Amino acid sequence: MPVLRLFLDANILFLAGYSSTSPVHDLVALARAGRCELVVSSYAVEEARRNLAAKGPADSLQAFNAVLADVTLVAEARAPALESAAAAALTDPADVPILAAAIQSSADVLVTGDRRAFGRFFRTTFRSIEILVLRDAIRRVLNLPLD
Repeated sequence: MPVLRLFLDANILFLAGYSSTSPVHDLVALARAGRCELVVSSYAVEEARRNLAAKGPADSLQAFNAVLADVTLVAEARAPALESAAAAALTDPADVPILAAAIQSSADVLVTGDRRAFGRFFRTTFRSIEILVLRDAIRRVLNLPLD
């Protein structure tokens, strides 16, 4: 079975730095074990870093940077992927580059907790990318049914 490629939204990266007990660390452990590949764009990294600097605990950026060591940075989305993502008509245009980078990087899954922008897409597939919340993404990697 091929290894799933999961694109992490900025809010998932934020959790990695914000909370040492977040299930995102379970996903990182699965990636370290070779069960999946985690990818992210610099756009998502910078958004998460900005939010952690403003709202996170004192050691959040250190924890965040440690998680980034296990994540592959992919190229920013170019015009074809941006146009494809724009067709999703997300409620927040700032999330178009996230979806576009997931499309361009050939991710299997976009992992996000952003209900406002992606909520209507949860557990559906858009342009061959399944959009899942963190808990469902972990279940998908473990080949468990989604509740």
